[in-house]
Amino acid sequence: MGVRFGILSTYVPTQCGIATFTEALAAHLQRLGAQVEVVRMVDEPQPQVPPVVSQWVQRRPRDAATVAGVLDECDVALIQHEYGIFGGADGQDVLEVVERLSVPVITVLHTVLADPTPNQRRVLASLCAASSALVTMTQTARSRLIAGWGIAPSRVSVIMHGAEDNRADPRDARPAFGLRPTVLTWGLLGEGKGIEWALLALAQLRDLRPAPLYRVVGQTHPRVREHEGEAYRDRLVALTTDLGLASMVQFDAHYLSGPALRQIVRDADIVLLPYDSRDQVTSGVLTEAVAAGKPVISTAFPHAVELLSGGAGLLVPQRDPAALAAALRRLISEAGLADSMAAVSRTLARSQLWPAVASSYLGLGHSLLATSVKSIA
Repeated sequence: MGVRFGILSTYVPTQCGIATFTEALAAHLQRLGAQVEVVRMVDEPQPQVPPVVSQWVQRRPRDAATVAGVLDECDVALIQHEYGIFGGADGQDVLEVVERLSVPVITVLHTVLADPTPNQRRVLASLCAASSALVTMTQTARSRLIAGWGIAPSRVSVIMHGAEDNRADPRDARPAFGLRPTVLTWGLLGEGKGIEWALLALAQLRDLRPAPLYRVVGQTHPRVREHEGEAYRDRLVALTTDLGLASMVQFDAHYLSGPALRQIVRDADIVLLPYDSRDQVTSGVLTEAVAAGKPVISTAFPHAVELLSGGAGLLVPQRDPAALAAALRRLISEAGLADSMAAVSRTLARSQLWPAVASSYLGLGHSLLATSVKSIA
């Protein structure tokens, strides 16, 4: 029996990580025989293309009852939670939906803060209480829920983020770094990405021959651009000029997804994640890097510590250009290190791929339905 999932989330063509995540999850659930209907979060009404069946305009909390009615026609409601995608203070309008639902609710928690504000804690606690099952993407997030919110361990499943298989064919293997080491950071740009620290690190590597090429790929996050324009990118470009790094840095402001982005990741030698956050429990970019079998240098945010500590990457402190430079120098210069790290990443990739991830969601949906039927009987 197929499960009919009703998903509440942002969705493409909205340019955000959760929208891309939901598109991939929906597609792979459908390939496994599930039905998927999406209620898309939008700022303004948009044309609807299946699997989108309805929309919730963020500034219209009064539509919560209608949204709940659409989701209640499915077997299981799947809520993608991030504080910024729903209306109201800290996204509290989503509570108006889940409290009206009669079908089982799976809530996927993309962020579990270590030190939430009182209202953030209230919103998440209420959402957890209204959910039949909770999903985190890391053990760190699961542990935070159990310890910080008193959630029963049996209610929290860890299901990896999910990624397309982007590993290069071994028959197409190229020498490590080719003619010039290529370092890649990609994703929607905004404060907190730490690109400035990477540039300061790169200035310490001018003596390497050949000098590495650092590619920063991705447009400014639409929410950031709405409030601040291109101020962050402009500061990065100015810093690049001031440091004399024009020949070592490329900025690409295009929003890329699908095959084009996967090609850029495959072409990179090293993935660099210089993020400022010490709190980030989920990173789709990190998952995609590992799924591509790439060696990674990352600041020590929780998801990176969890995923890279087994040898797939090097971890450095936040906001520390010297540590970033040392890690880059070591990875570029130490014979065999990049290859050994890439080999660990390729092994890890097997558990990160979308078919396995979607299968876990489908299994959780079947389990909730079976429990629901038993309770009714």
